[in-house]
Amino acid sequence: MNTLRDKVMEAALRNAVEHGGKAVAKAVLSKILGSDPALRQRVAEVKQVVEEVVEEVNSMEPEAQKRVLAEKFGAQEPLRHRDVGETRLPPPLPGAVEGKVVTRLPPEPSGYMHLGHALAGLINEHYARRYGGKLWLRFEDTNPRKARLEFYESFRKGYRWLGIEWDFEKNNSDDMEKYYMYAERMIRQGFLYPCFCSPEEMHRQRSQGIGCTHRSLVGEAGLDVWEKALNRMYGEGEVSFRLVGEVSSPNTALRDPVMFRIVDHPHPLKGREYIVWPTYDFAAAVQDALCGVTHVLRSSEFAFRDELQNMIRGILGLSNPVYVEFSRFEFRGATTSKREIRSLIEEKVVSGWDDPRLSTIEAVKRRGILPQAIREFTLTYAGVTQAKKTFDWSLLHSINRKHLDPVTRRLWFVASPVKLRLINHKRAQVEVPYHPSTNMGKRLIKTGDTLYISGLDAENIGVGEAFRLKLLANVKMVEKGADEVIGEVIDGPPIREGKIIQWVPEDNRRVKVIRYGSLFAEDGSVDRESLWVEEGLAEAAVESVAFEEVVQFERYGFVRRDSPHELRFVYCHD
Repeated sequence: MNTLRDKVMEAALRNAVEHGGKAVAKAVLSKILGSDPALRQRVAEVKQVVEEVVEEVNSMEPEAQKRVLAEKFGAQEPLRHRDVGETRLPPPLPGAVEGKVVTRLPPEPSGYMHLGHALAGLINEHYARRYGGKLWLRFEDTNPRKARLEFYESFRKGYRWLGIEWDFEKNNSDDMEKYYMYAERMIRQGFLYPCFCSPEEMHRQRSQGIGCTHRSLVGEAGLDVWEKALNRMYGEGEVSFRLVGEVSSPNTALRDPVMFRIVDHPHPLKGREYIVWPTYDFAAAVQDALCGVTHVLRSSEFAFRDELQNMIRGILGLSNPVYVEFSRFEFRGATTSKREIRSLIEEKVVSGWDDPRLSTIEAVKRRGILPQAIREFTLTYAGVTQAKKTFDWSLLHSINRKHLDPVTRRLWFVASPVKLRLINHKRAQVEVPYHPSTNMGKRLIKTGDTLYISGLDAENIGVGEAFRLKLLANVKMVEKGADEVIGEVIDGPPIREGKIIQWVPEDNRRVKVIRYGSLFAEDGSVDRESLWVEEGLAEAAVESVAFEEVVQFERYGFVRRDSPHELRFVYCHD
């Protein structure tokens, strides 16, 4: 899928499927120009291809659109259009008892919250409330080297922003003494042993399915090493404590995994109080039992760990939860991997955890995505399924648009402005409502013989062509120059067949809009040119937009004010 026409065809098909079988050319053009900054230099060519392809797509039957999208472009689950109020609740929870269900939100505070956490969190909350149960917020913070206070707060803020309320909160690091008690019991009973092998040797043993020579160090011999480790007589990497598992198991997670290791690094909550820390699997296995979790709902990437965590609880005499796994949520052109995001930040590919090209909650908030849109998307489209899903952002945008449209003000803006001088135009003023159907007030826009229109409109209107300046006048283009164009006002009723052009008056404000495309190209490579700034002019009322408020720049798209001091906005979507 290398050609421009292929890209346009996929975008047009997706747009049509999401909008009841009819693609919108303007939306497709915006999508294509946003996905590849280089195409902005070929606007006329791209526009022609878009118009041709949209006409072709709109001539297809809706089922044919879905079939072509699936067969040619690999859409794994062609999306169907749903009305705003339509919902599709997740299926019943296996083994659920009314009033007894306990689920959990188990974030690791090693990075900022992202959409994957949000979707999983909403599913866990949904089931807890659906069955009159309880919900835990439990931070999996037993890796001191990764945990940071700002990341704990990121999750609290993110869940609250989504409207998720939890009944209990704790940190895995709060129960270190209990982990130690269980560890000593397991060493005495021959289920845990100290290992002095290097990571490389340990990897060799596990990959080949052979036992470690230290496996016999259980009982008193193992406890002696354990006490020395607790008393800081070993350094980081010198010893670890491994489960006596099943070294020949086809599930490699059972092949004597590390349960405790030395981490000589201060913890954000515990300081240097502890040096021997449990691994994720040990802490999670114990905590799910201590918290009385009845159902573990999580992405299927953890499925191979279920057997291991059940083994740990079986040794300790703790109860097992019911596991419900669903596919990991992915968005086209983005990543939910905290490790990958950290790398992008360190390499200065992105500006931070809130870079609008990312899928973190801070990033999608900058993009004007509403929490109710994420909730609707999760419960209606994502759901609980093991079928791999890669969602296009346009689906979330279409849901968000339905929520934004009734509550956001409209303002006038032109990108890459070109001066338009009018002949035969008398000074006038137009009264413009902030919203076409909701009473949000009005403003007066005064005009003289100089206005500004977008560079794209100026380019696409030919000399001699008649067009309509929105709510103002009919105009015929009489001259086009490098720096300005000249139009003559013509009498008659408003033109209805020709172009209706957005404009701003001479009393305007210079505005910057942060635009972005997909951070990752189709081949998985990072597109370092996927963010740019588009400059334009807006009417004076743009100064009334509050910091973080979302408005719609008419015939351009929804934008969110990104600075309390500058007229800088982040583009949301069309």
